[in-house]
Amino acid sequence: HLSFSSGFGPFRQYLVNSSWEAVKELSKRGLGNNVDLRIMQLPVAYQKAKEQVFKIWTTLQPLLTVHVGLASAAKGLIILEQCGKNKGYQEMDACGFLPEGACCMLDGPEKIESTINMKTLWKSISVEGIGIIFSRDAGRYICDYTYYASLYYGNGRAAFIHVPPLSPSVTAAFLGRALQSIILEMLKQCGEETE
Repeated sequence: HLSFSSGFGPFRQYLVNSSWEAVKELSKRGLGNNVDLRIMQLPVAYQKAKEQVFKIWTTLQPLLTVHVGLASAAKGLIILEQCGKNKGYQEMDACGFLPEGACCMLDGPEKIESTINMKTLWKSISVEGIGIIFSRDAGRYICDYTYYASLYYGNGRAAFIHVPPLSPSVTAAFLGRALQSIILEMLKQCGEETE
């Protein structure tokens, strides 16, 4: 099984993006022998991130793609995002670019749900030392945009996890461990579907 995980690069005042640091730690830990984990850093740019996501799905065809993003407002919380939204992208990216029509896919549905049931996941998982919440709104910026594109190209086989900024209590290693347990649970759900 190939599983793909992406984090994002620096933007605004975040010279170190906790999402990428966490994904690098996850990569060191791996997801067990049956899962070939590939990782990639996505740029905080609508068009470029969308092109990379398209490439992931067309060339690698992973079982699941998990995107990890930084939620600067999430104080010590991990957020499991259930769906991606197509419209309402009014905020410029790191390159000063806005998507055409403020939307991700001109012919796409209003929103796409992940095939992973985040609510079930949220109820069944706990990570010591950090709160986990369930959300249906990924925030209409690069995270939401990338998630929608990935759900669109991957027929819903994508997931998005928002992580908080790094702090003395929330280190990259800590987030890497948390991602490992969360993604293993996601893969269990995928496994149940394919059986």
